[in-house]
Amino acid sequence: MVNLNRIVILTGPTAIGKSAISIKIAQIFPDIEIISADSMQIYKYMNIGTDKPDENILKKFKHHCINLVEPTADYDVSQYIKQAENSIADILQRNKKPLIVGGTGLYLKSLINPIFTGPGRNQKIRDELFRLAIEKGNLFLFEKLKEYDPEYALKLSSNDLKRIIRALEVFQLTGKPLSCFHQQAKNSSYKSNYQYFILGIFSSKENLYQRINTRVDEIIARGLIDEVRELWQKYNGNCNSFLGIGYRQIIKYLQGQSTEEEAIDKIKIDSRRFAKRQMSWFKNQLKIDCWINTDEYADINGCVDVIVKIMKEEGY
Repeated sequence: MVNLNRIVILTGPTAIGKSAISIKIAQIFPDIEIISADSMQIYKYMNIGTDKPDENILKKFKHHCINLVEPTADYDVSQYIKQAENSIADILQRNKKPLIVGGTGLYLKSLINPIFTGPGRNQKIRDELFRLAIEKGNLFLFEKLKEYDPEYALKLSSNDLKRIIRALEVFQLTGKPLSCFHQQAKNSSYKSNYQYFILGIFSSKENLYQRINTRVDEIIARGLIDEVRELWQKYNGNCNSFLGIGYRQIIKYLQGQSTEEEAIDKIKIDSRRFAKRQMSWFKNQLKIDCWINTDEYADINGCVDVIVKIMKEEGY
């Protein structure tokens, strides 16, 4: 049985190869069950744009925290933490071994550290803020955030619409900036039931950006545009999940606001910017126990060998 106080997290920027590496690891450790830490893969039917493991992989290797809710659902970090911790407890109770895999930094940080106890969601406020973003642009809301919560605004970019809307929502509901709640959580005495060992995967900027460009081309070839069109029509465009990279750019194309080529280029640009923000988050917000540079290995197997050695040392 895995050491109850030591659970491995495998993280890294988008397109670095986390999913492929985790499957290779699961082939070596047959008792492993994978817990996703990806804020987009929790949505059902959003498969291609999130680069979700296909059905054959999901049947063969047990995954948790994937396909949890409809694209229309409001799903926040507190719900994820509850689901992930329940999954960890269930896996351990069955004498299996959890491996947490994903690049959503807030999910990972909140698993390890206390999360703030802010107010619940208010759909009326959210809808109004989303309408303003559509009419006046993300930058308009971002400027508002800098006015009300300059400390939190420093951690975001104007493209991070989902978190901008949440921060403005919290301020409207409480009159307090979100950073205030974060500070309260930081001062909390809450401790996780588990100890986490975090493995970070990275590569040179040039190689990572090439990986991103290649993956975008691949998901377009697999049918991303058709997937977005079908979901947009099915849910009448009423989904916060459509703010995700890959979805919002294709929606603009479907609405006639850009050409297909412009939409694809924008996905690549936004994905590269997202990867840069992820790396900054990992370095500043998470204590990565071991960094692994994929450029040092001829192929994925070399990287996997190193990770497996480390995991064995951690009790797997």
